[in-house]
Amino acid sequence: MEDLDLDAIRAKLAALQQEHRDLDEVIARLAEKAPFDMIQLQRLKKRKLGLKDQIAVLESKLIPDIIA
Repeated sequence: MEDLDLDAIRAKLAALQQEHRDLDEVIARLAEKAPFDMIQLQRLKKRKLGLKDQIAVLESKLIPDIIA
């Protein structure tokens, strides 16, 4: 059961990391084109930060608890 949960977390993590990379590319392409939509750029960057937070949470779930 726990392996299934870890597999689900890993799958979700991989999907979020891919979306984060995709957003990075979209943001870079959008910023290259002058003039660009600042509001759209800000929304994409905000989404990217949200993904980064979700990735950090999932990565912390994959690290086993160590009792000192």
